[in-house]
This record gives sequence, C-alpha cells and structure tokens, in this order.
Amino acid sequence: MNGSKNSLKRLISLLAAGCMALTMSVTAFADEPYNSYNYDNWDAAIPSQAGYTVEKVLSGQSMDFSKLRDQSDPLYISDTESTSLSEARDFYNYKDEELWVADTSNNRILRLDKDFKLTGCYKGVTGTSKAEGVESLPDGSGTVFKEPQGLFVTDSPTTGKQTVYIADYANARVVRATVESATELKLEQEYLKPTEALYTSKTFNPTKVVVDYAENVYAVVKSVNTGSVQFKADGSFTGFYGANRVAVTAAVIAQKLWRKIASNEQIEGMSRNVPVEYANFDMDDEGFIYTVTEVTTSTDAVKKINPAGYNIWDNVVGDEYKFGDHTDAVWDMATKKTYATKLTDIAVSSDGLINVLDFETGRVFQYDRLCNLICIFGTKNSAADQRGSFSTPNAVEVFNGKVLVLEGSKTRNDITVFKMTTFGENLHKAFELYDEGLYVEAAPYWNEVIKRDGGYTYAHVGLGKADLKNHKYHDAMERFEIANDKDDYDKAFEYYRDEWLQGHFTGIAVVVVILVVLWIAKKILDKMGIRIFRKKGEK
Repeated sequence: MNGSKNSLKRLISLLAAGCMALTMSVTAFADEPYNSYNYDNWDAAIPSQAGYTVEKVLSGQSMDFSKLRDQSDPLYISDTESTSLSEARDFYNYKDEELWVADTSNNRILRLDKDFKLTGCYKGVTGTSKAEGVESLPDGSGTVFKEPQGLFVTDSPTTGKQTVYIADYANARVVRATVESATELKLEQEYLKPTEALYTSKTFNPTKVVVDYAENVYAVVKSVNTGSVQFKADGSFTGFYGANRVAVTAAVIAQKLWRKIASNEQIEGMSRNVPVEYANFDMDDEGFIYTVTEVTTSTDAVKKINPAGYNIWDNVVGDEYKFGDHTDAVWDMATKKTYATKLTDIAVSSDGLINVLDFETGRVFQYDRLCNLICIFGTKNSAADQRGSFSTPNAVEVFNGKVLVLEGSKTRNDITVFKMTTFGENLHKAFELYDEGLYVEAAPYWNEVIKRDGGYTYAHVGLGKADLKNHKYHDAMERFEIANDKDDYDKAFEYYRDEWLQGHFTGIAVVVVILVVLWIAKKILDKMGIRIFRKKGEK
C-alpha cells in the first residue's frame, strides 16, 4: 500500500514539474531560434529554458575586414584580398583580450580585439623554413601559410613574448612564431614529420595544436590514431600522448577470442580493431588537456587527460559520464532528420565550464567541472539562414563569458556570439556554489531556476542538498524523489529516520518499559496459577 502511495506521489510530482517546465519553455521557444531542452535523471529529453541566446552574428564587414583592401590602412594587403572568412576551422581566446582565427581557405591568420575588430592579419611567417615544398612570401622574407587549421596563442615562458603556434595543415608543419607587429610573425621553430621509426604514418598533416607550461607541443595529426604527436620545444619528437581506447563491443571480444585459434591466413583477413583518432582538444588553466572524438563512439568521446596521458574520467566499473545527446540517434523536429552525436570541438572556460560542440546537430552542450549538464543551445540548419543555427559548425570558444561558434560553410562564414540569459546566469551561479559544496548559498539561485523551469532536475537536487544541510530531511526526501536521485534520497531517509527516533525516544522508551513490565507480570501470575486472560469458554 505504501509503495502505491509513493508511486502515485512521485507521478504527481513529476507531472507537476513537467507541466511547469513546458509552460516556462513556451515563452523561451517564442524568443529563441531553437528549441531548448535538457535531460532528466531518467535520461529523457525535456523542454527547458534557454541558458544562452544569440547576441550577434559577426561577418567580415562587421569585423572591419575591409581594412585589408584599404590602401591607407596599415593592414592593407591587396585590392583583391578577401574581406570575409572562408571555411575557417579554428579560433583561440588569448586572455580575454584578443580572438585569433585560423581563416583556413584564405590561407591566413586573423587577430581581433575585444570588440571583434580586425587588428592583425598574417599570411605567413618571416624567417628560413626547413619544411619541403613551402611557397615563399611575395617579398621573399619567409614562407606562406597553406590551409592553417589550428591555433594556440600564449606568452613564451622563455622569451616572454606573445607566441603563436599554428597547425599549418597543407605545409605539413606546426609553426611557432613570435608576434612582431600587426602583419608580421617571426618564425622561431618548426615541428615537422618525425623521422623516428616509432612514427609510422606516411603523412604529417596537423589539424590542431596545444602547448603545455613546459612548452611541450601536442599536435592532432590526420590519420594518426595513437594519440596526439608530442614534441619538445626544440622540435624533437618525443612520442604520442593520450591515445583513445578501442571500444569494447561484442564483435571486438569475439574477434579477440577467434584470433587465438585462427590460422595466419584467417587472421590476415580480419578487420583491425584500432582506436579512433580524436578530432580536437583544449587545455584548461591547470594544464589538463581535454579531447573530443568526432567519430560516434561510447568510449573516450570526451576525455580529461593527466600528465601521464590517461583519462582521469575513466571509471573501472563503466563510463558514467555522458556527453552530447544521450541516445544513439536524435530526431530533430526542425529539420525532420535523425542525427547521431558527432563531437567536433571542446572549449574549457577559465571558470572550469566545459563546452562541447556537436557537428551533426549544431548544438553546444555545456557542463560544469563535475560533468553535470548545465544547458544545451544552438541547432543545425543546412541553409544556416537563422540566427543560432549552423550548417558547418567547426569550432567553439569562450570569450569574456560569451560562447562563440565558428561557422565554416562555403556559403556562410561568420562567428555567432551567444550571451547568457537571466536563466543562464542563475544556472552558472548555482552550479559554481554547488561545485564548491556551498549548497545553502546556492539555494536562492536554484529557486530562481525553478521559477523559470520547474522541471530542471539538478535544481531539485541542489535544493535537496541545501535541505540536508539545514536538517530538513523530509523536505530533502521530497526534492530527491522529484529528481529521481535514489542515492541522496536514501541518505535523507536515514537522517530523517534517525531524527524521528531521537525525537520520540522518550515515548518509545516508556512504551517499551510498560510492555516489558506487563510481560514480566504476566509470567509471574502464570506461575502462581492466576490467569488474567482466559480463552473463550475456559473457567
């Protein structure tokens, strides 16, 4: 009977929360170009308020690319220089002061200020190159870039100068250069195809690059699936770092067993089970490298790698972390198509928030530092003619608290700037305090979240934690029940049971003493042959 009551109570709570979420989201849908949603503790997608909304879309015109054709401007290149992005692949936030862009098909690197205005343009590097077949700059002072796809900007701990690392894809090199002016990068070091036997790939086409505090260089290289290619600052090859694991499937296990008994001819005919290469990476302020794998996989889709090259999110009892959409295939109502998650880029903000870009759905999935899903925004649109929608979303970055998505289609090349909504601001503050264990302090912000989205699961978890801290155990149980948080519910129930027992101890003790006394008295009277209670019909 109690189980039926609890089930009914849970159903009513969920329906109430769902109705509130749906009511709140109707307003959001009217204001946003995409349907906002989130996942509950049952892994069901539910409507939600928008955590971010489009502030503006940056075109070449709004970023002052016309300077490149203005003969009176110091950034002038030529009368025919492109004044728009072309299939740009990457951008990088330098100290929230500058945004650098790898303008891939235009074979150049661009530099923007805080207001997204062009302040620098680099067509190549000055200095002597050791790379083979690289075209020279028109004035012969150096070499040009060819399809640059990755960027990393820092201050060199050795020279103290602003230093740019560029994955110069078609030139088969990674370049390290110091910033000399608004138009000149001076070549300091090249990282070329390793000649060691350990490097077995026939090609060396770097797509992304990051650099740690010791100036070790890590490059994602196309066709290399043994991890990123690692170099010392002086250009020497040191090995591979952070390779993905092979996803353990029934087919993989069966083939592994079969290999033990198969002939050499049979083994040669088997398909090879090898780890997939990851698509992109980023480094946080503490020096941890985060990677994403573009190929649909349940293993190592997103990793946080320690200095030894191992995923610290790896769980020996199974991967409990989920990134992207929680199902293998997602039906998108806007495009009437089914998508599978294809994570293409990752950006970790200075406050530890993890932003993962899904190429297939055009969505940004934002997580806190504990991998709890905060919000989802953006969408896919093949025409890409709607603010907040993308055709070819190539990169994501965080810049001064705003999330930027780089569109790299042939028909539309721009940068979409997302700003936080009031709902998003409350979410961020609540998660920030929650992650620090300040559950009571986070409660006011969770309450603001629930006012706008009554179905936001983690708000109920957060408020339940606050109730636990305030010794309101029964209230905490109700919160955890709504959120389907069984572990915390059990903990709250234990506290509630102990509190109830302590509060009623005297009464319980008195009843127990009376029952014991009556039982003893009955035994004594029975021995004396005196029976107070007689069976029916007994004299």
